[in-house]
Amino acid sequence: MEVLYDHQIFELQKIGGISRYFIELIKYNPSAKFTVKYTDNVYLLSNELKKYNIISNKEYYDNFLINYSFKGKGRLLRYYGKLLKRSQPELSIKYLKESDFDVFHPTYYDPYFLSYLKNKPFVLTVHDMIHELFPQYFISDKNTVINKKKLILSANKINVNSECTKNDLIKLFPDVKEKITVIHHSCNFKQLEEILPKEKYILFTGARGGYKNFNTFLQAAAPLLIKYDFNLICTGHPFNNEENILINNLQIMNRVSCVFASENQLVELYSKATAFVFPSLYEGFGIPILEAFSSNCPAILSNTSSLPEIGGDAAIYFDPNSIDDMRTQIEHVITSTTLQNELIKKGKEQAKKFSWEKCAKETMEVYKKVIS
Repeated sequence: MEVLYDHQIFELQKIGGISRYFIELIKYNPSAKFTVKYTDNVYLLSNELKKYNIISNKEYYDNFLINYSFKGKGRLLRYYGKLLKRSQPELSIKYLKESDFDVFHPTYYDPYFLSYLKNKPFVLTVHDMIHELFPQYFISDKNTVINKKKLILSANKINVNSECTKNDLIKLFPDVKEKITVIHHSCNFKQLEEILPKEKYILFTGARGGYKNFNTFLQAAAPLLIKYDFNLICTGHPFNNEENILINNLQIMNRVSCVFASENQLVELYSKATAFVFPSLYEGFGIPILEAFSSNCPAILSNTSSLPEIGGDAAIYFDPNSIDDMRTQIEHVITSTTLQNELIKKGKEQAKKFSWEKCAKETMEVYKKVIS
């Protein structure tokens, strides 16, 4: 059985949960066909996928006009890269027209492929319904909702990553209920056996804008950082002006830092943190929860969307709209070594319920159903 995956998410993401998910499906499917030619996605450029012979922007830079150095070389290279990327939809369409595959699995919601599928089935993965449920955070992005709806109604089968996403999808599109299969995702961290000594910091990972609820979390955590002489470490892009102003107003400038961490560095940050806090208003799955569990890091989570489903009884939960409740639960964890150790133990067991191999095998079963 040959499955065709397209280019979409690998043009949109240099790093991120959706592209990581598709990489895992491709790894466990040796007969997969893949229509990505130019990319800077870190997963595709890793040693584990060298067989796809993908060229990165860095490699272009190292070999682009190699004997010349001049102002604007980087801008010229980026323009050159954009021209090359135009060939990726063309490559996808070429494979679709050739029709030499059994199942098509698009990696995002652009419906460009519908007119080229002929009678071939396609499986759609819906990662969350956040654009539909929180439109106020996506005012400038109306196409995602329109495109996703078109594909949801057209797909032969729909995979979702949690019961939460399934329920949200059915509320909005009740007629597709019978097409849905829940297949949990996983994370790529190996479980750490040794529990490292904890340092006095709270960890926040990933994006911070909008529904990620970072500013509310800052207001909840600030008094605790001061009271208990703790730091807050964030990962991802540098703080923006609004965040810097809030950090300054809360008088925690010397206690808050932001780093762009590699996967190995992220494991270390989780493993040494006193606690990881995930205050998001909505998540379709929540890979960082499993990252924390695998790294022996106590997790304190929002009690919304899929987070209780993924965290189970291995986490402490709070109302993400309540600064007081969030602060109370964080304080409860960071002041109790006994509770921290209990959460670490439960987290290790909870993490064992999820694996990419299981996800891939269950996905293969869905593929088989659409061609039977």
